[in-house]
Amino acid sequence: MEGAYSDSDRRKLMICTLAGAIITPLMSTMLNLALVDIGDDFGRGSHDLGYINTLFLLGSVIAMVPAGRLSGIAGMRRIYVTGLAITAAAASLAAISPSFWFLVGCRFVIGFGSAMMNVTSIAMLTYVYPESRRGWALGMNVTAVYLGLTLGPTLGGVISDSVGWRGCFALIICLCAFSMTFVRGIRYEIRPTPDDSMDWKGSVLWGISIFVLMSGVVNITETWAAAAVPAGAVLLALTLLRFSRSPSPVLNMRLFRIKTFTRSGFAAFLNYGASYCVQFFLSLYLQSIGALTATQAGLLLLVQPAIQVALSAKMGAVSDRMEDKRLLPTAGMAIMSAGIAMFIFIGTEFDIWYVVAMMCLIGTGMGVFSSPNTSVIMSSAPPQYRGEASGVVAVMRQTGMMVSMGIAMACISMIMGSADGLEPERYGVFADTIHAAFTICLGMCLAGMALSWSRGEEGSEEASGHIRES
Repeated sequence: MEGAYSDSDRRKLMICTLAGAIITPLMSTMLNLALVDIGDDFGRGSHDLGYINTLFLLGSVIAMVPAGRLSGIAGMRRIYVTGLAITAAAASLAAISPSFWFLVGCRFVIGFGSAMMNVTSIAMLTYVYPESRRGWALGMNVTAVYLGLTLGPTLGGVISDSVGWRGCFALIICLCAFSMTFVRGIRYEIRPTPDDSMDWKGSVLWGISIFVLMSGVVNITETWAAAAVPAGAVLLALTLLRFSRSPSPVLNMRLFRIKTFTRSGFAAFLNYGASYCVQFFLSLYLQSIGALTATQAGLLLLVQPAIQVALSAKMGAVSDRMEDKRLLPTAGMAIMSAGIAMFIFIGTEFDIWYVVAMMCLIGTGMGVFSSPNTSVIMSSAPPQYRGEASGVVAVMRQTGMMVSMGIAMACISMIMGSADGLEPERYGVFADTIHAAFTICLGMCLAGMALSWSRGEEGSEEASGHIRES
């Protein structure tokens, strides 16, 4: 199938997916720098501000499971275009939000749109590029993501200080239009799944279980959370059991029979679970304890993603030439663990070089880990299952990010309580919250490092045998 695509086809697809890959990280990082201004505009504290990212991720995780299946039925290009349209429409509404919760709702819908783009972009690249160039192609995609992460802090800070936080959404609308222009030049459709059945009930159960579980986690101090967390967990377990027994599941649980796929996927989950809340906490820390403006904080936050961008494409190509695929991802997790550990000792006395050192370590670790790990995951799946594998990988990544924000919000609830403002007299409690959150994140990092090293190697033919055995 790979040989059917020309170099021109591949170039168009690369440009289209690179443009789309920048959108999601921009949405996350730009608004991180605008959180303080949003809080001032709507009179909200740090816990409520966490909803802006958490609901975005929640929407992504809920939509990714059915989107992965639909991309194989309706066509990956069609689902990608639909995601672009939803993102542009919701961003337009977010730019004119009359209230805080209206903004949060728009972020939830934007999460749906970004999920459709994320699921299909990696799958399309995996199908169209031959194995000898797949690591490079995926590395370019990851590099585009990190480029968005790099530009986001500075753009968010400058836009927030100059025209206000609403301007961030105007930029997203322009990027969606740019990507839409290029995707229209791709005249073929990728529709690899001959079976057109869809488990809509399973999709609904998935969404409800994730919503109930995360609602309890982020509001852990509320009395109703004691019932929501176990109820959501039980419903999620039943949903996954349904997926494992369904002949046409929206989430192919049979892929988890592949040892390399499973352990590398969970390593990615733990990697993002440990690292995603870094910029959320740092954006608040730098603009409160650090007394920096949004623009100054954005420039400082360039350090981590800039290093990731510099390393990602190179590491993807290096991984293609290495025999032992465990080395780079495991080394990346180890380096990141050192940076996460430094957060446990951050204090109320602002030390810019300490912050820079943390970001350098985390950025290096992420850059060394991401591209090689993604390449291993996708290559371990049989070709006919790579569309579904892409969906599973995206779900693992976004769920990790969502859990990371859940950890952040739960720690804020338990330690800061209802007095979650960032006044000077609360700086000590805020620092304690950071220490607690990153102690948990460090444990996730170390577990991810162990999984990455112990995953072993498994060919796609052997993996196909495992799936057929079910």
